Amino acid sequence: MTDGTGTGQRLRLDTLERITGPGQGWRGPQVDPRALRVGIVHLGIGAFHRAHQAVFTELAAAATGRDDWGITGVTQRSASVREQLTPQDGLYSVLERAADAASLRVIGSVREVVFGGADPAAVVDRIADPAVRVVTLTVTEKGYRRDGAGGLDRADPQVAADLAGQPPATAVGQLVRGLQHRWSRSGAPITILSCDNLTGNGQVLRALVDDFVDGLPPSQAAGLADWIATSVRFPSCMVDRIVPATTEQDRADVRRMLGLEDRGVVVAEPFSQWVIEDDFAADRPAWERAGAVLTRDVAGWEAVKLRMLNASHSLLAYLGALSGHDTIAGALSDDRLVAAAEALMVQDVAPTLRVPDGLDLDYYRRQVLTRFANPALRHRTVQVAMDGSQKLPVRLLGTVRDRLSAGEVPRHATLAVAAWMVYVARGRDMRGRELPLDDPLADRLRAAAAPADGDPHRLVDSLLGVPEIFGADLAEHDGFRATLIDHVARLLKGEPV
Repeated sequence: MTDGTGTGQRLRLDTLERITGPGQGWRGPQVDPRALRVGIVHLGIGAFHRAHQAVFTELAAAATGRDDWGITGVTQRSASVREQLTPQDGLYSVLERAADAASLRVIGSVREVVFGGADPAAVVDRIADPAVRVVTLTVTEKGYRRDGAGGLDRADPQVAADLAGQPPATAVGQLVRGLQHRWSRSGAPITILSCDNLTGNGQVLRALVDDFVDGLPPSQAAGLADWIATSVRFPSCMVDRIVPATTEQDRADVRRMLGLEDRGVVVAEPFSQWVIEDDFAADRPAWERAGAVLTRDVAGWEAVKLRMLNASHSLLAYLGALSGHDTIAGALSDDRLVAAAEALMVQDVAPTLRVPDGLDLDYYRRQVLTRFANPALRHRTVQVAMDGSQKLPVRLLGTVRDRLSAGEVPRHATLAVAAWMVYVARGRDMRGRELPLDDPLADRLRAAAAPADGDPHRLVDSLLGVPEIFGADLAEHDGFRATLIDHVARLLKGEPV
């Protein structure tokens, strides 16, 4: 029997059960997918969620014997994940690649995939369902649709349409409309857990939900804000796992290892971390049984990850891409880039951190570079370089501001910002290959960079003048501006970092 494509049998519950047995060399689901009832809705069911929260949730359910923590995943931008997973009964594999070995596990915690673009009413209904006690999100920084001041961007056409009453298309609109229906139907408490790389992501999301409610007509908002205040929690969390884009080689390797065609495979490093603020409105999975850290203070962990790991990732992405390196691991073959990443973490970032108890910062720094250097992941520099206008403020500019306030210009954090500016302006690497500018502000950034015509002073001033990224303060700091100009001038000339 084939799946009609000529590639052999496709991963499904029945085909998996026929080949499951001792010594198969991979791990099957740790729960019985057929018995799982949905208790979580996840907005943004991309590769990261499937390699991270969905795995933690399955392991937690297995550890406790619970059958009520299945996941409804919502795909936001296209139907592709639904098309991958629905014919596979929600099953998919996680291919963990270490530097010298690979392992495979099949995950069964995703029980349904909904395409929000085609069926927004289903998203609202799932959030309103009292059996759902947790909503999680990985919609990326740009998915929150914030304005320059960090609030909800009501000028965004989709936000405005959601406020006007169209079937909701934005994550915040889906949340509020779902909460609205939940309040009117059952009033059951619920927790909304952002898993995106935003400082204080729980507080950020709560403020955006409040902004949306404030923008509703009084007849719709009356009483809703009070119910949200008493019955909905927005804990913060920090997530960490490198999940590169899946390649055809990855799919071929899974076919060989599993003996089945899996169109939903995701690839990840062996490392995985989840630190969660222990502030829930109702029941939750026992994620700590799967290795997560439940704490009352996420901020310290979050700052370490954003400012050390994510910031150095961005630095390596922009400098590496400009230098012609296709992957982050390739960028780390350049000793100058290794030195720049280490200097960023040691000289610029470390003085700004409040290190959580039990975390060895030197070990963490070494571990970051070891993980990045894993050649099996092939994490593309241009993939990490995406959405720079959204990532720079949370990954780098907090460090810049803290060091400037302390009277120091952080040279390597500034180098990372300069590399982003040159990436935007030049659009090609040292070999002449095009570098894609995949960013929600792409048109505006190109328009800002074009008049500079290779002049570092004009380029720096023009891009510093984008307030959604830099605010008003950084453009006015002479030391930061001068250091940026120096870095940009050298990068434009192709001089070493």
